[in-house]
Amino acid sequence: MKTVSEAPLILITGGGRGVGAATARLAAAQGYDVAISFMSNEAAALEVTADVEAAGRRALPVRADSADPEQVLQLFAAIDREFGRIDVLVNNAAIIAQQSRLEDIGFERMQRMFAVNAIGPILCAQQAVKRMSHRHGGHGGSIVNISSASARLGSPNEYVDYAASKGALETFTIGLAKEVGREGIRVNCIRPGHIYTEMHASGGEPGRVDRVRDSIPMGRGGQPDEVARAILWLASTDASFTTGTFLDVTGGK
Repeated sequence: MKTVSEAPLILITGGGRGVGAATARLAAAQGYDVAISFMSNEAAALEVTADVEAAGRRALPVRADSADPEQVLQLFAAIDREFGRIDVLVNNAAIIAQQSRLEDIGFERMQRMFAVNAIGPILCAQQAVKRMSHRHGGHGGSIVNISSASARLGSPNEYVDYAASKGALETFTIGLAKEVGREGIRVNCIRPGHIYTEMHASGGEPGRVDRVRDSIPMGRGGQPDEVARAILWLASTDASFTTGTFLDVTGGK
């Protein structure tokens, strides 16, 4: 028997660190109950959960690989049991890999990159739509996809596969926004630029933001909470007539 919470529920995939964690904490401060998915760093996810609860909101951490359809089903089933609703989906979970030219990128890396960064958000959106859409008896909702400035810039000599996977996510944003626009669901996309998160270490260059900051018109890298504020604006009723839109949070680059 599912219980229906009074507070709106936001699901943030990859919510244990970086932009996802910042979004979870800010969402709690704004009155959301918060569900987060995480892959490996349980300690970080539990830390975010504790912060959400300290803000007086309910929290649910779920270990789930968003690229695995069965785990996505289990994630949404857990939300159904715990909250009985979902109002906002933030498709934030993503991976990057070692900086490399195309010639040196292996097939398995390409497959995993697209599975997590493109197919994963599609799987999660599919389940969210089944719960949010008026045609399925839902009350509407908001989906915010997290792309990257790399989808515009291409990331040559570093991550062309990552950039291409984010390009796929952007095309999906356009199509889904049009598909569900009359069903009470808004679908938008954030393009973060160079943000100070742990993700750069996964690419082999923890100090990447500092290296490139002089190329950013504002002369600095961004902070995760600056991206979080943009995400939650698009998720909110303040953006009630905004769908199919891309918001660059890049310092002008």
